This record gives sequence, structure tokens and C-alpha cells, in this order.
Amino acid sequence: MKNPFNLLAILVVAVVMLSLSIYTVDQRQAAMVFQLGEIVRINKTPGLYFKLPFVQNVRFFETRILTLDAAEPERFITSEKKNVLVDYYIKWRVYDVEKYYVSFSGDEVRAENRLAQTINDGMRAEFGKRTLHDVVSGERDEVMSLLRAKADQDAHRFGVGVMDVRIKRVDLPAEVSDSVFRRMDAERKRVANELRSTGSAEAEKIRADADRQREVIIAEAYREAQQTKGEGDAKASAIYGAAYGKNPEFYAFYRSMDSYRQSFSSKSDVMVLQPNSEFFRYMKSSRGNSK
Repeated sequence: MKNPFNLLAILVVAVVMLSLSIYTVDQRQAAMVFQLGEIVRINKTPGLYFKLPFVQNVRFFETRILTLDAAEPERFITSEKKNVLVDYYIKWRVYDVEKYYVSFSGDEVRAENRLAQTINDGMRAEFGKRTLHDVVSGERDEVMSLLRAKADQDAHRFGVGVMDVRIKRVDLPAEVSDSVFRRMDAERKRVANELRSTGSAEAEKIRADADRQREVIIAEAYREAQQTKGEGDAKASAIYGAAYGKNPEFYAFYRSMDSYRQSFSSKSDVMVLQPNSEFFRYMKSSRGNSK
């Protein structure tokens, strides 16, 4: 009965020793093997590895890209001596596990504090050289690029690489927002009034020009109408003169008949004339004389 129990005990010990000797490295991690407190090797390739139980121990470090997001917006001063609140985040990763361990003992919080300090110093310097407009829109991309380059150069000494630095938002502190908004409102109103005045002046100019053109057109039309009327009257007079010259008697008879027709066009018309009046000339004689 002793042999089976001994065999079982040996198997259990073997399994325990094997489990203590095996470790796996994930593709998102790097493993550092220590022997009596000293670094023996570093495993960066994912897979199954072995170590000496009780003598060697393994510590794992994240190698994927991590995000450091500022808990609260930081306050900085621009070249105009204006306070701004900046909210940002940092993308970083461990690329040299040994340097990272020596610098921060593998403590992620200490590494993030160091990165935040570096970024804050860089922002303070860059914002101090630029106006509010520049940091909000004008040179925002340039500022982020410079911050990333400087932070990455500093972080490389500690085995850390800065992948990106992004400014999410730039706000004014509450104590100055109201005064800035009032100044912006006054400026917008001034511009609006200036544009309104310019528009009114242009409208008056256009209206005056239109009235002048109208008067010119009317005058030209009246002149042409009078000229046409005069030419028509001249032609009519010429025609009347030519007709009268060909047969004065017939022309006088025709004019008298036209006068009779217009004078007696209505039954209610009344005309008082002397019997020997020239008006009845062609009524007295069918031949048209005044005998």
C-alpha cells in the first residue's frame, strides 16, 4: 500500500514543480526573469517558457500602447498673460523593459507621473510663446507635434516611447469667460453696425444712380417723342398742303363736310349761326359757290 501513495506523492510534487517552472508570455506583455534579485533574461516573444522554481521569479510588463488621460485640465498662461485650461491625453508604451524597470521599478503610475511632468513643462513653455488664438486654432497642430517630439526624447532615457500627444480642449477659466464673451459680443456688434452703415450708404448710392438713369431715360424718351410728333405734324402739314394745292375747292368742300359731321353728330347738339354765315356755304349751293 505504500508504493501507490509514494508514487502519487511523487506525481503531485512533479506537477507542482512543473507548474512553478512554466510561465507563458502574452503578445501584449514582456516577461522579465529575476534570479536572486538580479535580471537574468527578458522574454518579449509570446510563447511558453521555463524557469527555475524557488530560485527564479518572473514579472510581467505591459508593452501595448497605453493612454494617460489628464484627470483635471491644467492651467497655463499664454503670451498675452491670459489663463487657459488645457485638457489633453498621451499615448505611450514601453519599448525597453530593462530601462523601464531600472527607472521606475516597473511602476506604471511613476512612469505616467514622469510623462505628465514632461508634458506640463513643454506646454508651459510653448503656450508662453503663443497667443490664445494660436493655441486654440492657429498653431495647435504644431504645438502638439513639438510636445510629442520633446516628450518622446525625454522618455526614451527611461525605456518609454511617446506615440502621440493630443490637446482635446482649450477653455478659458470661469472668472474670465464672461469678460471675454462681453468683449466678443461688443466687437461683433461693432462689425455688424459698420457693415449695416456701409450697406445703407451703398443702397443710397445705387438708388440715386437709378433715379438719375430714370430721369435721363424719361428725358430721352420725351425728346424722341416730341421729335417724332414734330416730324409727323410736318408730314401731315405737307400732305395737307399738297392736297390743297392740287384742288383747293375740293379740299375746302371736304373740310366743310367733316365739320358738318362733327357738328351734327348728336341730335341734341344746338348751334346758333346767322343764315348768311360762311359755315353754310356748301349747303346753299350744290355747286359749292356762295351765290
